Amino acid sequence: MGKLSIFLFVLFLFVISLFSFANHGVVTVAIPFGPVYEVQKLALILFSMAIGVFVSFIFFAIRDTKKFIDNWQYQKKQKQEIKVQGLYSRALNSLLAKNEDAAREALEDILKEEPDHIDTLLRLGDIAAADDFQKANARYQRAREIEPKRIETLFALDSLLEKSGRWSEALRYLDEILDIDDANLTAMYRKREILEKQARWDDVVSLQKSILKREHTEKDKKREHENLIGYEYEYGRHSLENSQLEKAKKAFRNIMRAEKGFVPAILGLAEVLLQEGESEEAINILENAFAATESKILLARLEDLLISISEPSRLIRIYRSGISRNPNDPVTKFFLGKLFHRLEMIDDSFDTLSGIDTGGASYPELHLLMGNLYMRKRQLEKAVQEFKKAADIKTAFRLPYCCNHCGYRADDWSGRCPDCRNWSTYQFNLDGTCKR
Repeated sequence: MGKLSIFLFVLFLFVISLFSFANHGVVTVAIPFGPVYEVQKLALILFSMAIGVFVSFIFFAIRDTKKFIDNWQYQKKQKQEIKVQGLYSRALNSLLAKNEDAAREALEDILKEEPDHIDTLLRLGDIAAADDFQKANARYQRAREIEPKRIETLFALDSLLEKSGRWSEALRYLDEILDIDDANLTAMYRKREILEKQARWDDVVSLQKSILKREHTEKDKKREHENLIGYEYEYGRHSLENSQLEKAKKAFRNIMRAEKGFVPAILGLAEVLLQEGESEEAINILENAFAATESKILLARLEDLLISISEPSRLIRIYRSGISRNPNDPVTKFFLGKLFHRLEMIDDSFDTLSGIDTGGASYPELHLLMGNLYMRKRQLEKAVQEFKKAADIKTAFRLPYCCNHCGYRADDWSGRCPDCRNWSTYQFNLDGTCKR
């Protein structure tokens, strides 16, 4: 006890003593519903003081005890957190080292210390997802019970269900994410991928418009705008295959208004018109589109149509018109020479094909045609030379297609490259530049 405290206590006793000399009387104290007592004034004062001191002692004892318990619990929790953090770090290091057994052991030890550790439940679910759907799902569901709106957990459940091909259930979790965060582009991309697999093209187009609105950079917006055009084409193509010609026609025309040179939509519209019996309109559309785009894909389709209705002269005129616009275009010349060959116009075919300047490039199909023409002219030695040059060709007179984005080769045309998933990228691989 400090000197000041001792001085104050002595002073207090002195004051009490003074009061005791001046107050010799008694005080009547009546207890409610009890007896009545006569107590000296000094005794009453001292008794009241004792009561106050005792109450204060109880109060401070409770307070100090609570502080002690809180501090003990805090230290215990801190030690537990340090232990859990150490185990979790060890588990992550084991996962990075591809040691799943060690990671699983460390994660299980964490759950013994903290059963509701969400990150641990998610990592255990990730480990189990490779070969045990039920166990992984149980881990993820437990994490979801603890924190229902945690987006990481919902993504984990979506991934698990996608792996097992349960698309509808996976979509449900992606919709939950979008309810929480309607601008979550990752969830939108995943949802779009599932809708694509289900061929729900009308839903894909609607979702793609939302994605386009939420992209941030001009580069991303441009990419997603191109995707929107592609998905609208898929919607039109799907409608055409299901004989919904009006929907298909509307979709293809909308695309052509936005992207005049989008070849798949031009071909799709021509196909719709042919099914409606409007062959002349289909030919006009292809002819005008070729004049605007110089697309050899359109040219090939135009050739098939005009040959089918026995109008080769019109086709020859179109080819010559294209050559007059671009005299150095070897592909159109090749098509013209191939058409002459198809029509048994051997001399015209030979003159056209022999006049092609390849610029040093190798044209296997050209050499194959020239070899055939030399055979017709009975110039066997030259024919053999041409056939040798075309020795790597497997299918006579059939031009392979090449994706100008990724280099993928294909024998059949498609509006979308199956490798890079881009639209309107196929071109004729006449010069063999696509070696893939």
